[in-house]
This record gives sequence, structure tokens and C-alpha cells, in this order.
Amino acid sequence: ERYTAMHSWHLEHGAKFEDVGNWKRPWYYPKAGESMQEALNRECQATRNSVGILDASTLGKIDIQGKDAREFLGRVYSNAWAKLAVGKCRYGLMCHEDGMVFDDGVTSCLGENHFLMTTTTGGAAGVLEWLELYHQTEWPELEVYFTSVTDHWATMTISGPNSRALLSELCDDIDLDKEAFKFMDWRAGTVAGVPARVFRISFTGELSYEINVQANFGLHVWEKLFAQGAKYNLTPYGTETMHVLRAEKGFVIVGQDTDGSVTPHDLGMSWCVSDGKPFSYIGKRGMHREDNLRKDRKQLVGLKTKDPHQVIPEGAQAVATPEVAVPMEMLGHVSSSYYSANLGHSIAMGFIRDGLNKIGDTVYYPQRDGSVIEAEICSPIFLDPKGERQHV
Repeated sequence: ERYTAMHSWHLEHGAKFEDVGNWKRPWYYPKAGESMQEALNRECQATRNSVGILDASTLGKIDIQGKDAREFLGRVYSNAWAKLAVGKCRYGLMCHEDGMVFDDGVTSCLGENHFLMTTTTGGAAGVLEWLELYHQTEWPELEVYFTSVTDHWATMTISGPNSRALLSELCDDIDLDKEAFKFMDWRAGTVAGVPARVFRISFTGELSYEINVQANFGLHVWEKLFAQGAKYNLTPYGTETMHVLRAEKGFVIVGQDTDGSVTPHDLGMSWCVSDGKPFSYIGKRGMHREDNLRKDRKQLVGLKTKDPHQVIPEGAQAVATPEVAVPMEMLGHVSSSYYSANLGHSIAMGFIRDGLNKIGDTVYYPQRDGSVIEAEICSPIFLDPKGERQHV
């Protein structure tokens, strides 16, 4: 079992935990008498309306250095990295040779030849092995070095409209003005008197800051944030609320919304693929296979149930008619499904054959008890489709 630097605080404050890889991660923080759904509703609303905090220390972190580091990133990610400036961050997708997504994350430029890559919690070891494999067997001529630094840093993400105000009370050596410190920038400074890297990135779609400090100082900074954040009703949230908040924005989780058979194009993320790079990236040939170019591939869409309080079970199969007769043609399945207190209705993301051309159509999800859940195919972005909240 692996624990973050703030684990003792989570125990003291009644967190329920879930296992993510070997890590114990706070799942949600129920108050006395609260059901899980009531706790999630409170955590979600507090984050959207003021400020919430997530212990994100478990995210994989790989320090990448060397004169060819930038070139290497361009080969392992599907998008371009040649022009990423120092102080900037970029989201990227990694694909296997067959063109299927297997990990994602944000990589930040710390220096001209120095980068910090983040990965999914469960994928950290596999990604590091993947990088080493390709370096040693395919591109040994590239000068690049990888070091796992996941345990070195405690990471806490503050999200919500009051996150800048809270951070400004504990940090006086970083200009937090929205024009000086833009979305997808990072800055070095001090938070609660501790040297820190602060990244303005967001997995909630809100104004967010990811604070990274040496792990030994993690609990200290976490407690200082709560002492200062009481006036803002700073609310801890766990992995389940994280899932709801990201689903409201249509953000995918690799391993939940992907299963080894999904390309970036299937996810509606063609913007994250750069075919114009001078050197081919891993997965390019696979993405251009005839089968992966079919127009009727299953594509990620949003699903809004006719009954706003009905939550489609994850894994449920979509069919074209409400009449349940075996055998029936399956059109796709649900990958993520939750009730959103912020929106007042359930939300779901799933795959439908040729789904992007079926927005507005109705699909049906037969249940074990003989009932059928009716849902409208819609955009997977349920909240703030223009992304204005994370840029304020």
C-alpha cells in the first residue's frame, strides 16, 4: 500500500478510501449522517461555487532531461512539442503502435531541455517502462534521461472561483494576475513559506492551481491552505467528485473512457493529433489503418436521460428501439455515468456507432429488471462549453 503525505489528515477527517493502483486515495469525505451521494453533491457544489481541494499526489511524475528531450516527446505523444516554451504546459495523448490511446497527461517545460511529465496514477510505471523501451530499442541515438519523481512531490489542486483569492493569501512571490499567469502556464515560487511549483491547469473546468511541494512539506502546506481557506469554505473532495466534475466538462479518464480499442479520433480529440510533425509519432500508422478510418466506428458522445434523476449504469449497452427482443443489435455502451448536483440531472458519456452524426437522436438502455432507460445523444460537454470558467 502507498500513502500520500496528507494521508493522516484524510484519516482524521473521515475520508473513505479507494485503491488506485497501490495507492490509497480519498474517495469522498462524508459528514455525519450523509449518504455517499449527499457527500458528492456537497463536494461538487462547493468546488463550483467557491473552492475545493484534491490530493493529487498520486499522479505519475516523470522528470525528463537531455538535449533531445523535446524531440523525444514529439515522437511518443500524438501532438506537437517542438515549440512549447519554458513556463508553459501542454496536454498530450500517448498511443500504442495500433493507434489506440493508452495514457494521457500534462507535460510542462521547466527549461529548454527539461520537462516534467504527468501520467495517470495507475499508468505511471507502465509509461516509464514504455519511454525506456523506445529509447533503448528504437532511438538510442537520442540524448534523453527519465527519472520517476512521483514520490518526491506532494500535489494539491485547488479549484473553483475563489482559488486565486485563496492562493494569493499564501503566495506573495508569484504574480497571479490572469494575464501574467495564464491557463496552462506554470511558475516557481513559495506557498505557505515552502518552495513550490504552481501549475495553472484544470481537470474540473474551473479556475484551478496545482501546487507541488517537496513531499516532506505536503501536510504543512495542506493544513495552511485549510487554515486560510476557512473563510471560503474550502472543501476537500475525493476521486468520485473528481470524476463527476471532469465528466460535466466532457474530460475523459484513460482506462475508464478508453479500453484499448479507442483512437484519439474516436474520443473527438483529433485536435490532439499532429500529422505534420517531421518525425512520425508512435501510433500514426495504426491510426491510418483502413479499419480505424471507418465512418461507423463507435465515437464518444454525451447522453442525457429522459428522466433527469435516472442514472444509466456504467457498462449498459445501447440499442436502437425500446422493444427488448433477443438477439438485439448493440450500438455502443456507457463508459461514465453520474448524477450532477450542479446541473440538476444525470450525465453520462459513452460510445455510439457513428455517434457524432447522431446528436439529437434517442437511444435505449435495457436493464436487468426488464425496464428500459431512454437517453438523448448530445455533446459530452455538459457545463461551460466555451471553457470560460477556467480562463477567468
